[in-house]
Amino acid sequence: MQRKAVFRSPWAFVPTLYFAEGVPYVIINIVSIIFYKKMGINNAQITLWTSLLYLPWVIKMFWSPIIDTYSTKRSWILCTQIAMMVCLSCVALSFQISSFFVISLTCLTIGAFISATHDIATDGFYLIALNQEKQAFFAGIRSFFYRVAMIFGSGFLVFFAGQLEVSLENNISLSWTIAIGFSALIFALLFVFHWLILPFAEKDLKQLQKLEIEKTHFLPAFTSYFSQKKIGAVIAFILLYRFGEAMLTKLATPFLIDKKELGGLGLSTKDVGLAYGTLGVIALILGGVLGGLLIARYGLRKSIWPMALAIHLPNLFYIYMAYTQLSKEWVYLLVALEQFGYGLGFTAFSVYLMYISRGEYKTSHFAISTGLMALGMMLPGLISGYIQQVVGYPVFFILVFLLTIPGLLTLFFIPLDEEQKLIV
Repeated sequence: MQRKAVFRSPWAFVPTLYFAEGVPYVIINIVSIIFYKKMGINNAQITLWTSLLYLPWVIKMFWSPIIDTYSTKRSWILCTQIAMMVCLSCVALSFQISSFFVISLTCLTIGAFISATHDIATDGFYLIALNQEKQAFFAGIRSFFYRVAMIFGSGFLVFFAGQLEVSLENNISLSWTIAIGFSALIFALLFVFHWLILPFAEKDLKQLQKLEIEKTHFLPAFTSYFSQKKIGAVIAFILLYRFGEAMLTKLATPFLIDKKELGGLGLSTKDVGLAYGTLGVIALILGGVLGGLLIARYGLRKSIWPMALAIHLPNLFYIYMAYTQLSKEWVYLLVALEQFGYGLGFTAFSVYLMYISRGEYKTSHFAISTGLMALGMMLPGLISGYIQQVVGYPVFFILVFLLTIPGLLTLFFIPLDEEQKLIV
C-alpha cells in the first residue's frame, strides 16, 4: 500500500540528515588516519590505503541513476544508515583482533560506498522534499550541521578516545573500540529517528524518473561537461588546486602525534582532537563563512587569487613547526590559522565548481566536478606517506609548499568572466 505524502518542517530532519552525511565521511577519511597511527601502522601504509577510501566519492556519479530509479530516497537513506551502523560496529570490534588492519580497512571500504550512496540519497531527498525557497534558506543550515559532524568526528570522538586511553592505562585498541562503537550507536539512533520523522515526500513516492531516461541523459551530460571552453585548464585546476593540501591533510595528524625524536610534535590523542578536530574545524567554518561573504560582495574573479593564497601560504606554518617543534599552545594557534586559510581558499574552489556547472545538465556537471575533486585528493594522498618516510617531516612540508605552485598557475588559464558574481 502506497503511503501518503507527509509534510514536516525541514527543521525536523535537515540538520540530522546532514549530520548523518558528515560523520561517516570524517571517520573514514580523517579519523581513520589517527586510529591507524595510534595502533602502530606506518605513514606510507596509512596514506596509501586511506587515500584509496576516497574512490567511492570519485565514482559515485556512475551509480546515482540507480538511486533515482529503484525505491524511494527515504528508503535509501534508512537502509544506508542501518548499514553504516553495522559497518562502524565491525570496525570497532576489529580492533580487538590481531588482523584488525585488513578487517577494519575492508569494513571502511564498504562503509565508504555506503556513505557515498547515502550522500546521493540525502541530496536527492533535499531537492524533492523542499521547494526552491526552502532549499535556498536551508543551504546554510545543512552546511553548518555537516561541519558539526566534522567537529563530532575529528574533535569529540578523537578527544573521547584520548581520554579513554588515559582512563584505561593506554589500552589504545579498547579505547578506539569504545569510541567507534559509540559512533555506531549514534547511527542506530539516527536510523530510528529518521524512520519516525522523515516525511514521505510526494515526488519521492511518485518515482517520476525511469532508468531508461537516466541512461539517455547521462551520456549527453558527460559529453557536454568535457566539451566546455578550456576544459583542459579546468580539469588541471580541479586536480592541482589542492594537490599540496591533499598531501598535507594526510600527514598533518601523524605529524602532530609522532614523537619528537621521530620529527613529530608528540601531542596526545586528546591534544590532536582539540587542536585539529575542534579548534581547527571551528576556524575552518569561520574561514568558509568569511569566504562566502567576500565572494558575495566582490565576486569570484576578484576574490579567487587572495583566497588561493590563503589556502596555500599557511602551509609554511608546518615547515616552521617541523623545524622548531613548538609547544602545544602555539601548535593550537598555527593549526587553527592554517585551517582558517583553508576555509577561505576552499570556498573559492567550491564556488568555481558551481560556476562551471551551468545549463541543462548542471546537476550532473556538479557531480562530475566533485568526483574530479575527490580524485584530486586521492592521488596525492597515495604517495604522501612514502615520500614523508623517505625525506622526513621538514623536507616533506617544503615539498608540500612547492607543490602548491602548479595549482596557482592554473588560475591564469581557467575561464572566469568578469561579470560573473556568485552568491553563496
